Amino acid sequence: MDLYEHQGKELFRQAGIPVSEGRLATSPAEAREAAEALGGPVVVKAQVLTGGRGKAGGIKLAAGPDEAEARAEEILGLDIRGHVVRKLWIERASDIEKEYYLSLTFDRSAKRALYMFTTQGGVEIEQVAEESPDALVRLHVDPLEGFRPWQARRLVYGGGVTDPSEQKQIAAIVERLYDAFVRFDAMLCEINPLIVTPDGEVKALDSKFTVDDNALYRHPQIAEMRDVAADDPLESLAREKQVTYVKLDGEVGVLGNGAGLTMSTVDVVTFAGGRPANFCDLGGGGDAQGVVDALSVITRDPQVKAIFFNIFGGITRCDEVARGILQALSEMSLELPIVVRLDGTNAEEGRRILAEAAPPNLSVSPTMLEAAKRAVELAA
Repeated sequence: MDLYEHQGKELFRQAGIPVSEGRLATSPAEAREAAEALGGPVVVKAQVLTGGRGKAGGIKLAAGPDEAEARAEEILGLDIRGHVVRKLWIERASDIEKEYYLSLTFDRSAKRALYMFTTQGGVEIEQVAEESPDALVRLHVDPLEGFRPWQARRLVYGGGVTDPSEQKQIAAIVERLYDAFVRFDAMLCEINPLIVTPDGEVKALDSKFTVDDNALYRHPQIAEMRDVAADDPLESLAREKQVTYVKLDGEVGVLGNGAGLTMSTVDVVTFAGGRPANFCDLGGGGDAQGVVDALSVITRDPQVKAIFFNIFGGITRCDEVARGILQALSEMSLELPIVVRLDGTNAEEGRRILAEAAPPNLSVSPTMLEAAKRAVELAA
């Protein structure tokens, strides 16, 4: 779950990472009130779950309450990469002497947390990695050992920070970032930029914070931060029905049992020349209600022109899945063409059941590739 900047900064603050004072606003009038409360120049910042706010005109400086209100009127309702601005973060403006970059993310390939630090902050980290790879310091943290002070020193010295005061402050923030990462079950904690003011104070001027959805039951206060209105409506419906679903851009609806098989199905649809419309994992079971719930989500997408069921029967038998599909289709009116591939335990029996009782819009293919090609043809 991605958090808004102001939500991530609140978690940073709880972990002891210095951040600028600010107020949330949802209207120009509230932006004025926030600026009055903060005093002095403020920055009006669009709160959207995407990057590129500055280039899109979503971050503007205001000298006082009047300007804050005017800037809020300009930013509210702005479309930034498909995200409409409905909230603003009014933050006390900071003078900037230097801009650094610091992040901690989960490196799936190494199965460890990965620090990245560079003195070239304020730009996209991908740009730094491409143009100045030697300026980016990377360091993994062994989960069995946890954070060690030498790791902070390695990042600071490796990045080329020479000022003793800055070294000490950044090292402290490095340690607190790990605390936030572990305490809140994060997948990403990013500070860009991590600024140094003319007075020598180091603090987080921005926050990108992503929490593992699977750990939200341990963090009810973070779960409450989810902005349902900002979510994709299909993904929100899937969560309500406890269906694992990710919206994609194609025309072939994909439904498999198991995350690995479903990912392979997405790939094989692409290999067959089509475009998958979604990733939808039925899980280990194949009961009728699970199929109904999955189909009710997939078919809400107007882009879907055909549906590809890819089922491998392991513990769950294919004949049970076949009966579940038929029962589900009997409970809902579905005219889209459906291609089913069954393999594994009792696969022949499952195919026989479907062949004898399936509606005209359902066909069975013996292999994954043949089924994918057929689904792509039907979606064309």
